[in-house]
Amino acid sequence: MAAAPALGVVLSAMVTPMRADGAIDLDEAQRLAAHLVDAGHDGIVVSGTTGESPTTSAPEKDDLLRAVVEAVGDRAVVIAGVGSNDTAKSVESARLAQKAGAHAALAVTPYYNKPPQAGLVAHFTAIADASDLPVMVYDIPGRSVLSIARDTYLHIAEHDRITAVKDARGDLPFAREVMRATGLDWYCGDDALDLAHFSNGAVGFVGVTSQVAPAAYRRLADAATSGRWDDALTVNDALFEIVDAVMNITQGAIMAKAALALQGHLSSPAVRLPLIEADPSQTSRLRAALETIPD
Repeated sequence: MAAAPALGVVLSAMVTPMRADGAIDLDEAQRLAAHLVDAGHDGIVVSGTTGESPTTSAPEKDDLLRAVVEAVGDRAVVIAGVGSNDTAKSVESARLAQKAGAHAALAVTPYYNKPPQAGLVAHFTAIADASDLPVMVYDIPGRSVLSIARDTYLHIAEHDRITAVKDARGDLPFAREVMRATGLDWYCGDDALDLAHFSNGAVGFVGVTSQVAPAAYRRLADAATSGRWDDALTVNDALFEIVDAVMNITQGAIMAKAALALQGHLSSPAVRLPLIEADPSQTSRLRAALETIPD
């Protein structure tokens, strides 16, 4: 594989630690970020969907980002989630993220209002123009009900600061075609498809389960990027149960927090409504899956 990508290879969309009363725990966020970097992470996304961005305020996001940058910003890439379905708000978030010390921005496809493709071009361009940060575009039609079209990718790839894609659309042939056509750094955004995306030409992943099994995901990435496909397949197969538990029992942020609490990395699995904590049955299934994580 070519030189290491600027935003790293192993990244997680980190949960936002909260106390039992729902207040954000900045000290615990710093400890969790440090744990992930110590375990081999190249970067961390702060205030992505897994970080409960829909239910945290702008001041909370700013405080959280500054705390994570302070904790690990000198040895890992810190990417700020800035996207929303309001371009003006996303532009302001990008400006604030740069002031807070972020190294890059993650901008999701606008959700619910379903803009035309020309609107997507204008939206992503406005975000990229708002700061000096490189931008990772997040394509997740399962949440946004809208896919980024091939021609839209060709257009936005012309912008110097739009450099990467987090792909959660599950279309490997499309991903390969757009990678070749644009040269954008491609990141898997679907935990079950990390190895498939590596074999398809992706440079890395932005995971959820990866924060629950960071060392194993580091080994998976290292094996894949060095062409040791048998080793990568072995790790990938061993991660099946925990990926299924975190991503499929219920919503991913709920299960990631529950897992991290069981592991002792969070003091509370608290989430904010409309999310609710994992119930005893879900937690029991998760506990069993945690036992399968490879050493």
